[in-house]
Amino acid sequence: MRKYLFGTGILTAIAGGMTLLRALRNDAPFTWRVALGWASWAISLALAIGAIVDVRRAETGRGIDADSPVAGKQAQLAERRTRRKLRDSHIA
Repeated sequence: MRKYLFGTGILTAIAGGMTLLRALRNDAPFTWRVALGWASWAISLALAIGAIVDVRRAETGRGIDADSPVAGKQAQLAERRTRRKLRDSHIA
């Protein structure tokens, strides 16, 4: 699970959100630029979460959309997951 939570997309979205929150604390007026910043942050967060969901679905062998960054790599991801499970079962 930590592989997903500490991915670069999620970390970048969190850092961007923290920057936007800091800007709110400085009593700056809420302008259209700030609104665009929040909209951009929300889109970035949604894309990062969507990428995590796609990787998870591909690893478990479920179908993903063709526009996904991991499209075409489902077999490799599923094989990697199987090897990891076998390795973990031998260790335990």
